[in-house]
Amino acid sequence: MNKSEEFNKELKELAQFARVISHPARLAILQYLAETKTCISGDISDSLPLSRSTVSQHLKELRAIGLIHGEIDGLKINYCLCSSEINRYLELFGNFFEPIKNVNVNCEIKNNKTIV
Repeated sequence: MNKSEEFNKELKELAQFARVISHPARLAILQYLAETKTCISGDISDSLPLSRSTVSQHLKELRAIGLIHGEIDGLKINYCLCSSEINRYLELFGNFFEPIKNVNVNCEIKNNKTIV
């Protein structure tokens, strides 16, 4: 049995989302799509310091969790953001961090010792 199976669905979804967005190239792709509203796969690699094959792998990761959609248009694939899925993940993150951000504990580290 995999230990990750013991965690609830929301925590596993958040971990998957965090893993996917943890790469700066994927963040740059999301940012690019937000700025252009829609684009063609080749256009993305022209705007980033990455090869088309590398961009393609990052698009695959973003598509796998539903952050983007790809629509085939002849020999090209047009990619766009999936706002509903992005909003769902942001809500999950917000719900997760809300009780954490409101904890009133101030820790400082001095001389390699934590002071509470």
